Amino acid sequence: MPPNDHPMSIALVGIGKIARDQHLPAIADSDRFALAATVSGSGGIDGVENHADIAALLHARPDIPAVSLCMPPVPRFVAARAAIAAGRHVMLEKPPGASVTEVFRLERLARAAGVSLFATWHSRMAAGVAPARAWLAGKRITRLRIDWKEDVRKWHPGQDWIWQPGGLGVFDPGINALSILTELCPGALHVAEAELTFPANRDTPIAARLTFTDGAGLDATADFDWRQEGGEIWQIEIETDIGALKLTEGGARLFIDGAEQPTAGCGEYPALYRHFATLLAEGRPDVDTAPQLHVADAFLLGRRVTGAPFHD
Repeated sequence: MPPNDHPMSIALVGIGKIARDQHLPAIADSDRFALAATVSGSGGIDGVENHADIAALLHARPDIPAVSLCMPPVPRFVAARAAIAAGRHVMLEKPPGASVTEVFRLERLARAAGVSLFATWHSRMAAGVAPARAWLAGKRITRLRIDWKEDVRKWHPGQDWIWQPGGLGVFDPGINALSILTELCPGALHVAEAELTFPANRDTPIAARLTFTDGAGLDATADFDWRQEGGEIWQIEIETDIGALKLTEGGARLFIDGAEQPTAGCGEYPALYRHFATLLAEGRPDVDTAPQLHVADAFLLGRRVTGAPFHD
């Protein structure tokens, strides 16, 4: 990785809402990366070179060593594979692929090509997550409750891809909660039961209820819902043998036994780009599929319920 006064050129592929809201500001504030080009068929960023597709970018700009892929998950595998084959380091927006198998394949390809692959989980970078994990160390969890509810019309307006196969539906935000869960309790739980509510006119769920097991009777559930009104609920509550923990606002705020704890951080996406820079400097990948495996298990085990049609 070049020194901070010579940031590495990076290309941003897919200039949609998440790229504009999160990736562009994070790159602009970074001393490790400089935005050198974009890929967007619907228009890029003023003052930044834009290409119509990933192939055009890779051909025209062999000098750009890293790409950040922000398009929807279904087309992402093809773009990531092309970038890896061209010897570029790749950062994947969450979820890292439309299927778990895709992600495993990309990891193998990246290792064979000698490039870094980073499957990001931005909610793990929320300010309260690391201190929550530290506080939980050595404690026995007795109850766990996830509530992740928001209004899809507010957060995903007009995004038809999210209702199509591979778009995940309510698991697009729900996987953020699962990424925190698997950071706090790595390998400790798996999905035992699920109920998935599909709008009659859509191919992905609008709500989901999951029950987890640790094999020893732990009470652990998650409730995801895109029909929330009156403000978002993004929280995780964990009771242990010697106290209780609560993360709210997507992990930004941490409470221990009801008392809010001080937290610090640079922001979720700036932290992702800092970590990507570290991976490049150390020449290693970071590909964790645990959150996506929970989603896959929910679809495998889930009882399907048909709900009212959804119209954006």
